[in-house]
Amino acid sequence: MRSLRRTPQPDGPLRVAGPPAAPRPGPELLIEDQSARRIRRPIDLLRCAAACAGIVLLVGIGLLARATATGVETDVVGASLRLPGSVLGLLGVAAALALLLLPVALAIRQLIRRQARRLAEAVLTGVLTAVVVLVADVALRTRAGAQLHYAVAMAGPGASHVASLDGGLAGLVAYVTIIDLRGRPRWRYALWLAFGVYAIYSLADLHATVLSLLITLLLGRALGLGMRYAGGAISQRPTAEAIAAALSSAGQPVTEMRRLPESGGESRRYAAATATGSRLDVGVFDRDQQAAGALYRLYRFLRLQDQVSRRMPLSTDRAAERRALMAYAVQGAGVPTPRLLALVRVGPEAVAIATEHDAGTTFAEVGDALTDAELGAAWDAVLRLHEHRVAHRALTADRILIAADGRVALLDPSSGDVAASDLQLRLDLSQLLAELATLVGPDRSADLALRKVGASELIAVVPLLQPVVLFASTRAQLRRNKDVLPTLRTRLLAAAHQGEAAPVRLERIRLRSLVTLVATIVAAYIVIGQFARVNLAKTLESADIRWMVAALGLSVLTYAGAAWSLSGFVPVKLNFARTVLVQLAGSFVTLVTPAAVGGAALNIRYLQRRKVPPPVAAASVGVSQVVALVLHLMLLVVFVAITGARTHALRPPTWAYFVLAGLVAVVLGVLAIPVGRRLLRARLAPALGQVLPRLLEVLQQPRKLAQGIGGALLLTACYILCLTASVLAFGGSIAVTSAAVVYLTGSALGSAIPTPGGLGAVEAALSAGLTATGLPGATAVSAVLLFRTVTFWLPVPVGWAAFSYLQRQQAL
Repeated sequence: MRSLRRTPQPDGPLRVAGPPAAPRPGPELLIEDQSARRIRRPIDLLRCAAACAGIVLLVGIGLLARATATGVETDVVGASLRLPGSVLGLLGVAAALALLLLPVALAIRQLIRRQARRLAEAVLTGVLTAVVVLVADVALRTRAGAQLHYAVAMAGPGASHVASLDGGLAGLVAYVTIIDLRGRPRWRYALWLAFGVYAIYSLADLHATVLSLLITLLLGRALGLGMRYAGGAISQRPTAEAIAAALSSAGQPVTEMRRLPESGGESRRYAAATATGSRLDVGVFDRDQQAAGALYRLYRFLRLQDQVSRRMPLSTDRAAERRALMAYAVQGAGVPTPRLLALVRVGPEAVAIATEHDAGTTFAEVGDALTDAELGAAWDAVLRLHEHRVAHRALTADRILIAADGRVALLDPSSGDVAASDLQLRLDLSQLLAELATLVGPDRSADLALRKVGASELIAVVPLLQPVVLFASTRAQLRRNKDVLPTLRTRLLAAAHQGEAAPVRLERIRLRSLVTLVATIVAAYIVIGQFARVNLAKTLESADIRWMVAALGLSVLTYAGAAWSLSGFVPVKLNFARTVLVQLAGSFVTLVTPAAVGGAALNIRYLQRRKVPPPVAAASVGVSQVVALVLHLMLLVVFVAITGARTHALRPPTWAYFVLAGLVAVVLGVLAIPVGRRLLRARLAPALGQVLPRLLEVLQQPRKLAQGIGGALLLTACYILCLTASVLAFGGSIAVTSAAVVYLTGSALGSAIPTPGGLGAVEAALSAGLTATGLPGATAVSAVLLFRTVTFWLPVPVGWAAFSYLQRQQAL
């Protein structure tokens, strides 16, 4: 609710920590504010998430490290049992009294302070928490929760009187959490002492375990914090009058305070006027807003490299100090920015910062009507800032101001960095480039940047034009205008007369890498389960050395086939030996990337180094993959037809049907909705637009086409014969046609699973396929082990050596 009232303004300084001074005659203070009785504090949500993470960690310890947890439990209980019986009895009485008297004392304290509503909320939260925890304890004692019960109580349900969870203790913790004992250290010490006495008594009397007590405390804490965040806490923010008094004590006598809409990271913003008639912009850093956006910043920190993520301090004091530091740094660089006038604490809960108010219009308000002179002035200001190694890091249109006198000023540099690195300065340039491109178009933005910075400098900025490193508002604009960044990159590269720019790794963890890691762990678990009963050394010792050598030789020939296949679809002549080395290097890259993804990226990079334009390189590799896929399917149909009646025995494993059904369901789901169809069209149209023209060119060159198809056939034939030789090495017998069906089916399934080299899927499919042909299970597993060893594991160290050599030769 907005309120307008006038109050007398004190003449002299006001001591915030002491008793308020009596008002003296002076100028009236005009207040226009919006006050909220209850607020949600982000720190509560963050602490609730931390408590939940602690619960998961403790349960994980109980499940995965039972021996260690049991050992700790035994030591703690053994130590408590050494207490004399009389002492243990006194501890029980003391714990009961403490846990009974402390809530009563806190209730009396709340009533004296006239906070009956908070007391009622605390009692209700405590009761609800106790009920929830007791229900969870009952659920853990059922058969479905037997494993969790053992992890927490270290005993099966019904085997012990130890409770999994203590509802009364959890309710008390939630009760105290709602009351909030911040700034009351004596109460906190008394509470922790009571908890400690109760814990010792419970452990000695075998009513609880260490894990159950810790989990109970964290459950009460998490539920209490969750309820406090959902319902909101009573606001203790300083009023606008208190802020005005604090500013007056710092030499800025304020006569007017008007609340502005919420924006940015500051919890509150005010437009103020002083007794001299000047205008001020006041930002208030409230303590209840500390940790705002912490989860998002944590996500950005985990995803991006250190110098890329914008890390902001969690505490209000550090945030205010950083804002002041950046204001002084920008002023010291000679760049126009609102001058910092006061930084003052407003009681124990907030810090206020006052700056000059610069009247003017922001770039966001002007939009595409900006003149080249105004845009150039913004570039001049940023470049002057960079000369002093200061980065702004938030160059959005609403933070670039055209002042009344025509100057261009940079607002709110609190996200910036002093002593900035070269990468951070280039990130600043990429942000400004992208932001201006959304305002005035990519062509105009690129032309102006080339005039101000130069093509040789901007070539290092091109790889940084990625949405992930740009400001949130800029990313939102780019999502609505998807062609801005590609056009901007194209213009800059064309002006620099370079076809490519050196890539820069900006992300720590990519979603694709995370999915690949999880899938690899699952696949490795499957492979270990399959081959756990097989000793690799003994298995290879029992194999026929001649067929082993033949399998290894055929594996080597696959790289020659891959090199011939790639050379057939590339318009330029490639060095055969070096191309073979690239395919070997691909075996190392495949170890850490999904099948057919890492190898394709490596081939494209190799062709670009051979001066093949990026679109042609991507199209050539795409054509080779399309042709390989078509040949793979055709060969599968041909060999299935040749094997005839025997094909009914070559059945994929049961899980393969679920995988294929899942893939079909995903494809149909994407095609069923308009958004999915548009997304699929947007992804496939550019690729088809590159692949089809290149495919038509290859069809007009019979020699190249024969080389490409011949290489792909040689590659597949060598793999089929290698699998056959692996079976023969262990005394098995299999027709080449049957081996072809088994290999082609297993390879197709492996390509559909996002694991390195199809790890897990290929082994399972090949083992099931060979067993279906009539081979004994042990022979099938041994043959697959030999086949994967010579085609997947042995090439890895050789591929690493080839990868390192090619990098030294600058071929990659």
